[in-house]
Formats: sequence, C-alpha cells, structure tokens
Amino acid sequence: MKRKLITFDWAIKRLLRSKANFGILEGFLTELLKQEITILEVLESEGNQETNRGKFNRVDLKVRDNKQEIIIIEIQYDREYDYLQRIFYGVSKTAIEYMEAGQPYTKITKVISVNILYFDLGTGTDYIYKGTTSFKGLHQHDSLGLTDKQKKLFNKTNIESLYPEYYLIKVNRFDDIARDTLDEWIYFLKNEEIKESFTAKGIQEAQEKLNIMKLPEEEQKAYEHYQDDLHYQASMFESSFGDGYREGEAEGEARGEAKANKKMVFNMAKKDYPIKTIAEVAGIKEAEIEMILK
Repeated sequence: MKRKLITFDWAIKRLLRSKANFGILEGFLTELLKQEITILEVLESEGNQETNRGKFNRVDLKVRDNKQEIIIIEIQYDREYDYLQRIFYGVSKTAIEYMEAGQPYTKITKVISVNILYFDLGTGTDYIYKGTTSFKGLHQHDSLGLTDKQKKLFNKTNIESLYPEYYLIKVNRFDDIARDTLDEWIYFLKNEEIKESFTAKGIQEAQEKLNIMKLPEEEQKAYEHYQDDLHYQASMFESSFGDGYREGEAEGEARGEAKANKKMVFNMAKKDYPIKTIAEVAGIKEAEIEMILK
C-alpha cells in the first residue's frame, strides 16, 4: 500500500526542524553517508531564513557521526540552474559562519553538502554523485597524504576528510527501482510515497509523520496554498518561455528565432551580463535588448 506524503522541501521548511522529527532526517543521512548520524541541533543562520518568495529551502544541521566527530551538514532542496556555483558559495559560507573568532584553522568544522535536485544538473547518467577534494602529483601522479604529525593534529587519516564533501542527488534520474535502503529514500523524494515493504532507517517514521491527512487543518491549508503557488510558478515559466517555442513552430522560423533570442536575453540578464555583451551574443541591437527587458 502506498500513501501520499508531503514534499520534502515543505517538510524541511516546516516540520523537520522540530526535534521530535529528527529521526526522519537522521535516517535519511545515515543511509546516505553509510554511518550512524545523530542530529544535535538545527543551526539557525542567515542562510536558513526564508525569503519572501520562499524559494531557498536549506537547513543546516550540527550532527555527530559514529566516530563521535562533529559535522555540519547543509541540506539544500532547490531548482536553480546556477547550482554548481551556489553549492560552492554555500559550503564556504557555512564553514566560516560556524567558526568562532580567534580559533585556529584546525577548529574549522567539516561541512557536508547534501543537495536534492529536481532538474538535470550537468551531463552524468547516474542519480547520486559524491564530490571530495584530493591533490594529485602532476609528474608522479601520486596522491598527497598527511604526515603522522598532521594525522594526530587533525585526527584524520587522509586529506579528503579535512575538506567538504558534496552529494548531488538527481532525483529525476532515478528509475523508481529501490535496490537498497538508500534507494528507498530516493523513491520517496521522487514520488512522495513510501511502500509498506521499505525498511530504510527513518522511512516508516516519515510515512507516519509526513502523511498529509494527519497534518493539522491549518497546516494542510498552508501546504495546499504552497502547492498552488508551485503550479502557478510552473505555468508562468511555461507561458514566458514555452509559448515562444510553440509560436515559433506555428508562425515560422523567423518568429521562433526571435522568441529564442528573447529567452537568451532574459537568461543572460539574470546572470548580470552587460547589455553590450547580450547584444553581441543574441545578434540584435542594444536598444532592442533594453526594450525586451522593459
């Protein structure tokens, strides 16, 4: 039996910050990182504050792993297309935010960035990617390691463990076949459903606590409003860009090219390219660029 559940982004924003629901996130992170994770607290920072549009879905967690080490885990759930640079910015900011003034660099807390993506970032065909930092010799092609003194100083065995780790979960790439307990969580992230046969840590707690029908009436209405807003945003996006392509097919190559140019102008302007550069790339006059943006 399947049961419809609330989306994970809504859960992060409204429910999973509560200590009573830590077991859900602990289960997900334990399955992903392949070690027992205990959440100590939710860290409230500038990055955790909701914007007026509610677009930034992020939660920073202070956790303890099975080696009794303290780690900061940043979970992001979003749909932005400049995501690779945004991950880099977010991890750098998080590492600095939680370092107390006057501490030596050895006290920098490890950051793990977990990113749940509902768009196709990059070109890979897998649905889960892990990124780490390592140093390779240009001539001998060996890997740089830690000395014995450094291992004692940092209490680490390799350089990779000093630097942030990145996990990219490309949900849309998942084929809906749960081959292991981590896949059970990915199945939930994609389908908002949990099968009774699933045994992943925390998954049955998620089934119970994220059931739409068990939310308080006020919370149900807020969630319905949120879903309506997502549908509206998707419709506006399709109207702004999709119509251009459909009209282009119907009215000829010239009109279609104009619409494609308009999309290019909007995208480049959003990334703060100068009007002169946009005009050169799009092949139209600067005055026309200004009219399009108005």
